[in-house]
Amino acid sequence: MKTTIELPDQLAREAKLFAAERGTTLRSLVLQGLEHVIKEKQVSAKNRAKNLFAAMDQAAGITAGKRLNRAESHAR
Repeated sequence: MKTTIELPDQLAREAKLFAAERGTTLRSLVLQGLEHVIKEKQVSAKNRAKNLFAAMDQAAGITAGKRLNRAESHAR
């Protein structure tokens, strides 16, 4: 998909210089940046879930052994 983005002049100049120094393109830098941000968000969501389950295991009366699996929770 083609799209147009508007960048501040100084940032565009710095990004083009950065890309040229590394033998790549501005397009490639933008793609790498977007992929990085998306992966970071996905990892953060996984970490939040992992932290939530760890906190649940420390709460009184809730243990991993007592946690319902997906089928059990839907049956309720």
